[in-house]
Amino acid sequence: MFEADLTITPHLLGSIALVGGWLAATIAIAEWLYRHQVAGPEIGRKVVHISTGHVLLWAWWLQIPAWVGLAASVLAALGAVISYRVPLLPSVNGVGRKSLGTLFYAMSIGIVIALCWPLDRPQYAALGILVMAWGDGLAALVGQRFGHHRYKLGGISKSWEGTGTMAIVSFGVSAAILFTTQGGSWTAAAIALLIAVVAAGLEAFSKWGVDNITVPVASCAIALICDRLWL
Repeated sequence: MFEADLTITPHLLGSIALVGGWLAATIAIAEWLYRHQVAGPEIGRKVVHISTGHVLLWAWWLQIPAWVGLAASVLAALGAVISYRVPLLPSVNGVGRKSLGTLFYAMSIGIVIALCWPLDRPQYAALGILVMAWGDGLAALVGQRFGHHRYKLGGISKSWEGTGTMAIVSFGVSAAILFTTQGGSWTAAAIALLIAVVAAGLEAFSKWGVDNITVPVASCAIALICDRLWL
């Protein structure tokens, strides 16, 4: 069950302020990059994409209650819907392609919190979001810059360089969290490898930014299931 105590303590206020400051700094940097044309619009968007994923690390480390994370997820989803109509943050949505990725990102945070906080496994929520944040973020950048070997899945065009980056980074993120919380073992490494393969496959089949929800939820779910079976 989620925490029934909605008391806002000084510690909680400080934690929220810290996470809010992190997000504000992230958006400010991305907007500066976009407005001063220091980098292309995709770079600024990926700065937000990767950095925002760390809010789940903060929520885990600072023991922020589930209701705060769920409320933030709902507000972020509403903000994403509004931003599709009103260009509030061009650094995030101004990439010139049809995508619901920002909305799916906000939704995925709420889903993994709902899955993990009641089970006292917040590390797996962080794992799921960071696999998506770092894996998908770097895969897109590597694929666009170095993706010379293309392949198609239906109407989706991807590069082997991008897919390989997704798999490698997903494994690294998963292994880091699993080894930190469960100790280094071949079982943890095998679970990290399974997550990496599934995450890379989901990213390869994604359209319209749907991987922003399928990758973190699937990665989180695999970690939870394997935790019950083997860890």
